[in-house]
Amino acid sequence: MRICLVSETWTPEINGVAHTLAQLSGELLARGHCLQLIRPRPPATGSAEGVTHELQVPGLSVPGYRQVRIGLPAGRRIAQWWRETPPDVVYLATQGPLGWSAQRAARRLGLPVVAGWHTNFDHYCRDYGISWLAPLVEARLRTFHNRCAATLVPTHAQRDDLSRRGFQGLRCMARGIDGMRFAPGHRDEALRERWGAGPHTPVALHVGRLAPEKNLDLLRDSFRAMHAAHPELRLVIVGDGPSRRSLERSLPETHFTGFVPPEELARHYASADFFLFPSLSETWGNVLLEAMASGLGVIAFRHAAGAELIDDGDNGISLAAGDEAGFRDAAVALCQHPARWAQLGRAARSRALDYTWPAITDTFLSTLEDARENRHETTRPCRV
Repeated sequence: MRICLVSETWTPEINGVAHTLAQLSGELLARGHCLQLIRPRPPATGSAEGVTHELQVPGLSVPGYRQVRIGLPAGRRIAQWWRETPPDVVYLATQGPLGWSAQRAARRLGLPVVAGWHTNFDHYCRDYGISWLAPLVEARLRTFHNRCAATLVPTHAQRDDLSRRGFQGLRCMARGIDGMRFAPGHRDEALRERWGAGPHTPVALHVGRLAPEKNLDLLRDSFRAMHAAHPELRLVIVGDGPSRRSLERSLPETHFTGFVPPEELARHYASADFFLFPSLSETWGNVLLEAMASGLGVIAFRHAAGAELIDDGDNGISLAAGDEAGFRDAAVALCQHPARWAQLGRAARSRALDYTWPAITDTFLSTLEDARENRHETTRPCRV
């Protein structure tokens, strides 16, 4: 099958969307499918590995996120390109201007379209102080997704929530994990020594983009409370973003690594002991699954992957969304009980290994094939 992926991000960029598409594309190529790619022109010249045909369009960097680019509308170029190299089905991994123009071009040409729900843009409106825009953003997203043959969402809870809000054609597609890459066996005592941790010194870890929507105030407060209760505790934050500087000022005892290359990330997970994930803005949260596969005791809210993966008290600790006092107290309690975080970590890994990329790809392909087979029912030609 000829599949065209439309995305505003691609490897080697570090984010959940790029990671998901990289894993899916690797599986698809291994199964003999032909991939096309439409994306904003990256800073470094070159084509994406494994892609048969690629169209790079103009893009703009997001203020405050130089590494994040938004693709500009390119409907006519896309339509002409597809006339020359038509795909069997289109997958939209972006809800931005590039995604809208690609959707219009596909409808004009009668190509079936499936979309992914990768980002909670309506949630971001609240995090960035423009909550009055949220209803308008939701209405536009509903129009966008209801014009697709199907929309793939990461969790059952999100499917149910979007369905109540009038979104149609929803299917669940979780995310997977490479259990060989993310595993307890990658624990590195030399790395722990650089963090100031001995063999029995507890290490608390957070991995993610350091930005306002990630609920970092709670991470800061939890780290402070844990350090006060257990002064020998080492605190490590992997990642970067606009909120890093303020976090560094408020958490001087914390080791900040910045972004870590993918080949080193597994060592960082495995070299910690437990993982804090306070975010409520995720659609899934790949880092939580990576931490669980690495054998860490995890603390998260019952939201996104936290609701899907964690059985509270069995393979992790989960709190009701918004229970910040409970989250902070759970972190303080866990950091003082090594046997407890080790027990949770073993069960967490077992749970994570149920989520494999081959199985996730089966769901992805099934949805694309259904859209292709029913293309005349789900596509209506229109003008670009």
